[in-house]
This record gives sequence, structure tokens and C-alpha cells, in this order.
Amino acid sequence: MNDIIRLLPDSVANQIAAGEVIQRPAAVVKELVENAVDAGATEIKIIIKDAGRTLIQVVDNGKGMSPTDALMAFERHATSKITSASDLFALRTMGFRGEALPSISAIAHVELRTMTAADTLGTRIVISGSQKELQESCVCTRGSNFMVRDLFYNTPARRKFLKSDAVELSNIMREFERMALVNEHIHLSIETGTRTLDLRPGSFKERICSLWKNAGLSKQLIPIEVDTQVVKISGFISHPQYAKRRGALQYLIANGRNMYHPYFRKAILNCYEGIIARDTQPCFFLRFEVDPSTIDVNISPTKHEIKFEQETTIRPILEAAVRGALGKFAQAPSIDFNQDVMPLDPARDGEFVEAPSTDVDTSYNPFAQFSDYSPLPSSPAPRRTGSGHSDFPQRPKSNPVKNWESLYSGFMNDGASLSEVPEAPAEPPTLPGTPTPSTPGAICLQAADKYIITRSKQGISVIDQHRAHVKVLYARFMRELSNSSEALAMQKVAFPETLTLTPAQSLLLESVEDEVSRLGFLIAPTGEPGTWRIEGVPASLGNESAGELLRKVVESVADDGSGSTVSEPIAGDMLSRVALIMARAGAIRRGQRLTDAEMEQLLSDLYSLPDPVYTPGGNPIIIELPTSRLDALFS
Repeated sequence: MNDIIRLLPDSVANQIAAGEVIQRPAAVVKELVENAVDAGATEIKIIIKDAGRTLIQVVDNGKGMSPTDALMAFERHATSKITSASDLFALRTMGFRGEALPSISAIAHVELRTMTAADTLGTRIVISGSQKELQESCVCTRGSNFMVRDLFYNTPARRKFLKSDAVELSNIMREFERMALVNEHIHLSIETGTRTLDLRPGSFKERICSLWKNAGLSKQLIPIEVDTQVVKISGFISHPQYAKRRGALQYLIANGRNMYHPYFRKAILNCYEGIIARDTQPCFFLRFEVDPSTIDVNISPTKHEIKFEQETTIRPILEAAVRGALGKFAQAPSIDFNQDVMPLDPARDGEFVEAPSTDVDTSYNPFAQFSDYSPLPSSPAPRRTGSGHSDFPQRPKSNPVKNWESLYSGFMNDGASLSEVPEAPAEPPTLPGTPTPSTPGAICLQAADKYIITRSKQGISVIDQHRAHVKVLYARFMRELSNSSEALAMQKVAFPETLTLTPAQSLLLESVEDEVSRLGFLIAPTGEPGTWRIEGVPASLGNESAGELLRKVVESVADDGSGSTVSEPIAGDMLSRVALIMARAGAIRRGQRLTDAEMEQLLSDLYSLPDPVYTPGGNPIIIELPTSRLDALFS
């Protein structure tokens, strides 16, 4: 039998490794900048062309490399960061695996120019697809100059599935923000072809404010500083009154490395419970300094996940630090026990409602409306008091309801259908954003101000009113947009709203500007980076904030990783996604009381759709309770 197991060529192994390390252009920027930081650079310049497809160039003034080191750096597992396995438990550098440069050179054309301070001539190396094409001496400055061209040129499937330029550039900007935040002592700049961001060295707070200069963070931040034998925590949290519904900036840093740590994030959010609205979140920028031997960063190729040996000990320290900062700066609300306070109703999105009265009308009898009321046979007889009165309040004698079975005749009549019920009033009140129905709906009931209960052929249907209206509005938006090249109805606003976005978010909004215009928005840049003016909104927007709605659109583009391209100016998928966000924003809410006419109209619109059972996102709208199920419940 012939042997079938063999070693893979280095070029193939490097391409496999590139699938884990280099997933998109932003990963190339991250790896090259981290190498520059490890090289002791004090100035790093990044140049991007065509969102990284054509060119990613990173220039630094670090220590540079000798000709031998420059060539060795492109070999697999070649690194200057560690020499033994024990070094993994004392890492103080950003990189250590020796996988980044070989992975990049396996899927792109790479040119490196580098020189050390001790040399008079530098080295120029050209590598393509893991194959060295050229190595020669050259004139250059101290440091390293990496030029990565035609990313994924030899892996067309990976290149094909890159997202639009706006999305990829947005990811590059977000990676740049993360790296700039942890390296406030380094002069960092990035050029993308349309804009330039130049960050001078400064304090941690200065770097935060310069990165998100339009967010007005300078007056919002509360400092934190705690030093223990286990961990040192420093940084800033935001004032509770500046909690954000969308786009909260939340960064955790461990020993100079950005990290994703849900356990610590949850601890911070717990400290804000009760002092911010439940649908908002605070901003925070916190740095953890611990003994490198007590953490493990070698969990994933991206090195974003970090395992702490003493995380259960660090969490209470973190919570105490955050609560102490909030208390020190008097951010917790005071309670006046002598003042009547109206509680918040969670079912009504935090609206103040009147406190329930404790005064009970003892003359009220809930059973008095039935003229033939009598206690159940198993109930004890009413006890007579000394005054001759029963414990049961006396029935009112005026107008008792008789023939109560007629109330349910339309509901339980087997021969009834949605189109056979009595006509509704001539001009029923209309839900915002829905057309007037051509036929009235069935008799229906509202339960918990969330669900509509009506008769079905099998038994009873329970309809989620919010999801039903989302479906109706979404179908309406898509129908009007598909039947016409014109935009939806738009109304000008008397006082334009200003929307402030991060550079990455602003790029994404630019990419879908045509789609949001067709949906009835009128937006224009103010001239300041990341700032937009909302001059017109869709006529069916309702009470939703236009700025918050546009933030949801931007987040949807970022999460789904798609957007408009030059060859596809109006992307159908993007348009439907924005229409769905619009529908969710304009739909009636759970907890909103509806009149009979409004419920009838909503059901009429819903059942007129081809598929009324599920939302565009696949969630159920209608739940059927067949008669057999009801019989089983009562058996």
C-alpha cells in the first residue's frame, strides 16, 4: 500500500494560516501596526487605497531590521518576541506567534523597506504568494515600510466575499481606533484617500477625546483609579446622564492590549442599574494592569480574548471602583421620602405613570352585573354581621346586564368570518402609517395591551400587535419602493437634528445614503467630520427619533457587513433591511392600548398580506390555539 500522508508545502500552509489570522484588510492593518509598536516606534503612518484592496502601507520609525532578520521575518513561526514556551506566561509584546507576516505574504504582493540605526543602507524585499522575488540594498530611513498590494489576489473566493469599500474601510477605522486608544504615547495617522486622521501623543483622556472629538466626551467622563496587589484599574466611565441608546463606546484594555471580556463588562453595567434607563448603556474606557503570568492571551489568533487567572477576585474590585467613582462624584440620584413620586412603568418604556390608589370602594361588587348571581355551591354561605348585613357588598340595583350570551355571539359563531362581521364606524381612527382598510376586521379582544385575541377556523388566534404592525408597515414600504423609483413621502423639519457619528460610522452612513433618501430622509454633512444634519424625515416615522433610527441603520450595515457598491447603487438587500428598521421604528408598541376599530383595521391589513404568520425576520406573529387544545386544558 502506498503512503498517502505528506507534508504540505509552506505556501499552502501559510494560506491556511492566513484564513485564521488575515480575514479582511483590517486584520492586515492590525498586525502591521502591532509589529511597529513592538519595534519601539514613536510615529506610525497608515495609508489605505481602495479600502485595502489595492494598497495597505504602514510606515514606522522603529528599530528596523537587518537584511537577515528582514528575510527571516517572513518564515513561519519566526519571531523575536519569545524563545521558549515559558515566555508565553510573561508576554509584554503585542505579537509573539510569528504567523502574521508569512500569512500576509501568502495572499498578497508584499514589499518591505527597512533599515536599522547602525546601518547606512537599508534592505528591500519583494515577496508574492510566499515566494521571494527580490532582495536588494536600498536607500531608506530608519524603521520599516511595509506595502501590501492586491490582497487575496491568489485566493479569489476570499477576495470575492470582501464587503463593500465603505464596510471594509469602516472596519479598518474601528481597528485603528482600538490601536490608537492603547498607544496614546505614539503619533498615529491614517489616510484613506478621502480623509486623514492625525493623532498626536498625549494623555489617555486626550487620546479618547481626540478619537471621538464630536462626541463631547470631555465633560462626560468620570476618572477611576484603584491599585491593589492583584490588579491596577485606571481609566474613565461616563456620567449616567450621558448613557446612550445606541453606539456606546465600551473598551477594556489589559496590559496594553484591547480585549473582549463579557464577565467584566457585565460587572460594569451592573453598577449602573437603577440610575440609567434600562435601554441605555454607559461608555467606559478602563485599563487593567496585572502580572503577565496571571493572564493567557494565547486563546485565539486575533488575541482579543484574554483569560484571567484571578477574574473572580478582580470583579468585586472592579465593581467597587466603579460604584465608588459614581458615588464620589454624586451621580446616584437622591430620594426624597417626603415627596410623592410616580413610579416607572417598565411595560411603557419607562414612562411615568400614576401610582395605584390604595383606596378601595367597598360598595363595588364585580358580580353585581349578573342578575342571577349566587355563590358557587362549594362556597360557604355569606356570614351575617351583627348589623344584619352580609359580608358581600350590596348589589347596585340599576341596569343589570341580561342576556350576556349575546356578547359572545359574534366571537363564537361557527359560521362567522372576518368579512361577515358588522360594519365598523364610517371613519374609524387610523394607526400611524397604515392605510385605511377596505373591510372591517373581526370582533377581537386585547390582552395585556400586547396581544389581540380573535376567532379562527381552528379555535382562537393570538396576535402580537407590535409584530403585526411591523409586518404591515414593512410590506407597505417595500411595495411602494418596488412600484416606484421615487422616494417615500418626506416632511421637512422646522429644527434640524444633528447626528454625531464616529469616523467609521460616518463612512457606513455615506454608503447607504441613497437608500435612506429613498425611504424619506433628507440628510447632509455639516462640514465637520462625522457630523450630519437631518433636515427631513419620513412622514410615517411616528415618535421615533430620526437620529436614533439612522444609528440603527448604520449598526445594521456594520453587523451584516454589506452596503452599496459602485456597480450596485441601490442594493435590494440593503433597502429591505433599512425598510425593516423603519417598520420597527414606526410600529405601535407593546403596552399601547388600541380601540376596537384600530384592532380591526390592523387585522384586516395583516390578513390581506400573502404571508401574515411571520415577520420579515422570521418571528411568529400569530399563535393558534385550536379547540382541541382548549378542550384538553379544561379536561
